[in-house]
Amino acid sequence: QVQLVESGGGLVQPGSSLRLSCAASGVGLAYYTFAWFRQAPGKEREGVASISRNAGRTYYADSVKGRFTISRDNAKNTVYLQMNNLKSEDTAVYSCAADDRAITTMYPLDPPQFGSWGQGTQVTVSS
Repeated sequence: QVQLVESGGGLVQPGSSLRLSCAASGVGLAYYTFAWFRQAPGKEREGVASISRNAGRTYYADSVKGRFTISRDNAKNTVYLQMNNLKSEDTAVYSCAADDRAITTMYPLDPPQFGSWGQGTQVTVSS
């Protein structure tokens, strides 16, 4: 099983940018599908973005399309989430997740599809 540690969260103003990082450790990380999820207080966890093993496929929630970009650096065992033009409704705990199945065999933004999870990092967007 892969271990995941997120970083990069913080308090920012609306319209700002943040880049989250997910450092992964384990065996065969290049063969893992990765995703970012978020959970706001009182709401269900929702999928934000996911990326295939070779970064050839990415999926995004409609609410973040055009603002967020997921990427991965397999050499550094790190997955990123670049978040631009942040809005107050983006406030949540953001968690990184991974699974060793191919993204084409999964529902890529569905939390139960992923077997490994990080602890999360808080993102707060407020003026």
